[in-house]
Amino acid sequence: MPIQIDVWSDFVCPYCFAVSLSLKELQATDPAVIRWHAYELRPEGSPPVPPVYRARIEQSRPGLDQMFREQFGVEIKHGPFGNVSRDAHVAHAWARAQDEAAGERFHEQVFRAAWIDGADVSSLDVLRDCATTAGLDAEAMLATLADPARRAPFDDEVSADIEQAYAMNLSGVPALLIEYRYLVPGAVPADTLRRIVAQIQSGEVATR
Repeated sequence: MPIQIDVWSDFVCPYCFAVSLSLKELQATDPAVIRWHAYELRPEGSPPVPPVYRARIEQSRPGLDQMFREQFGVEIKHGPFGNVSRDAHVAHAWARAQDEAAGERFHEQVFRAAWIDGADVSSLDVLRDCATTAGLDAEAMLATLADPARRAPFDDEVSADIEQAYAMNLSGVPALLIEYRYLVPGAVPADTLRRIVAQIQSGEVATR
């Protein structure tokens, strides 16, 4: 039976993009059902990032770039800093409701837009392109985002994901919950995920 992995992540988080690539590698060898859940690192209205923290992020970028090159063979681009991801999460909830597979393609496209193209995923134009590439009706998606009544159930789904993360005391993302029992934090490499999955399936207790 495929193993169930629920993942809380944010499109503007590079480590979340990294774990999405690790999970794709895992699925190439192990049957796994991935369910993505929304998380907002910078909700709309958040206070400005302190200069010291911003400088720390800037200093970490060369090492982050190297990690992506060495582990995944990709060059990432750093787009606008501090952009709001709410519309992207709501759009993903809408996309998944249209078609599960297309929703997953849309999710992947938004990550690629953010970290391969360095695009601003708060931009409706960027989300339109992601929807089109995923084979979705981009204009219907934009109409849903713009209409409070049509948008409401998908906004509620995003809020429920975030509330669940808080209830689980998740202090950051990515965070993986395997088989609804084993919490694995951080950008875990594919080989580590394979080992954890094997331990769980064999009956061993593993959380890292």
